[in-house]
Amino acid sequence: MVVIAVRVKPGASRARVGGRHDGPHGPALVVAVTAPAVDGRATEAARLAVADALGVRRADVALRTGAASREKLFAVDVPDGAVTLDRFAVLRDAGT
Repeated sequence: MVVIAVRVKPGASRARVGGRHDGPHGPALVVAVTAPAVDGRATEAARLAVADALGVRRADVALRTGAASREKLFAVDVPDGAVTLDRFAVLRDAGT
C-alpha cells in the first residue's frame, strides 16, 4: 500500500489530473473535478479520478484523511507500489 497526497479542486469546468501543490502533506497531486464540494461528491469524484489516472482498480483507492478538506490523503492498495509512485510523480510534476 502507498499513501499519496492530493489537492482537490471541486467545481472545475473540466476534470483534470495533473500538477503539483505544496500542501500540508508535502507535494500533492492536483485533481480538478466537476463535482461540487457537497455531501462528499467531490471527494468521491477525486477518488475515482486518482484510480483511473494511476491505472488501478477503483476499489484499490480509499480515502485515508481529509473528508471535509481539499487536502486529502488516499491509500492505494497495489502489489507494486513503486510503479504507482512513479506514475504519481509524473502526474504531479506535469506542468511544473
